[in-house]
Order: sequence, then structure tokens, then C-alpha cells
Amino acid sequence: MQEDQNEAQTESMPGTEELLRQAELLIEEHKDAWMRAKAETENVRKRAQADIANAHKYAVENFSSELLAVKDSLEKAISVENASLEAMKDGVELTLKQLNAVFTKFNLEEIDPAGQKFDPHQHQAISAIDSKEAPNTVLQVLQKGYKLNDRIIRPALVIVSKSA
Repeated sequence: MQEDQNEAQTESMPGTEELLRQAELLIEEHKDAWMRAKAETENVRKRAQADIANAHKYAVENFSSELLAVKDSLEKAISVENASLEAMKDGVELTLKQLNAVFTKFNLEEIDPAGQKFDPHQHQAISAIDSKEAPNTVLQVLQKGYKLNDRIIRPALVIVSKSA
């Protein structure tokens, strides 16, 4: 009876060759899944790189398209013959209004610090002159500065006061 049990166990247990074949099939399945995952990861990486490249390439597209209206207005102003000084001034004011609207839309803020305390993070002092004002007060703005979303893209060029 014990012999019958041993024979039954041997028949129900797969042979070494069968185990090896099953292991090789499993290896192939895992290798195939790994290769597919690797390829998918590479495709995602390439798509992400392309998206980043396009974002850099076309980052100012909306801003640029908004500026086209301002350029059109300036070209129309130049093309008008025999325009009066008053009409030209009105046209320039309207064009400046258009430009300011574009700046506002894209969070481009003007830095005009006249009368404020000098801030080296936003202002660039060109000179300092004696004044009755408190030291380091901005007396004159030679060129306005600009910041984009709280990042200074051009500091204001200023003249500041110094103590006499």
C-alpha cells in the first residue's frame, strides 16, 4: 500500500523538465510585461519632454497675440496723413491704454516708487543727492521697473536722497 502511495505522489508531482518549462514560461511572461512597462515609461518620458519643449517654445503665445492689437494701433497711427497733434496724442493714449490692459491681463506690474523708501530688491539707485527728504527716499524715477507675477524683470532706475 505504501508503494501505491509513493507511485501516486510521483505521478502527481511534475517532473523536473515540466517545472523548468513552467519556470521558463513564467520568466518569458515577466520579461514581456517588464519590456512593455519599460517601453510605456519611455513613451511617457518622451511625451513629457515634448510637452515641456512646446511649453517653452510657445510660452508667450497668448501674450504675443494680445500685443498684436497694440502694434496694429501704432501702425494705424503712423499711416494717418495730416493728423493733428491732438488726434495723434489721443491715439497714443488709447494705444497706451491697450498696452496697460495687456500688462494687467498677464500680471505684468509697473514699479513706480516715487516718494517711497528705496528697496534694493525692486530699485536700482543711479545716484544719491542731498535732500530735505529722509535718507534713502526715492526722489526721482528715471525709468520705471516691472515685475511679472511678483518676480522683478526690470528694477526701477532711481535717484535717492542722502542726508546732508
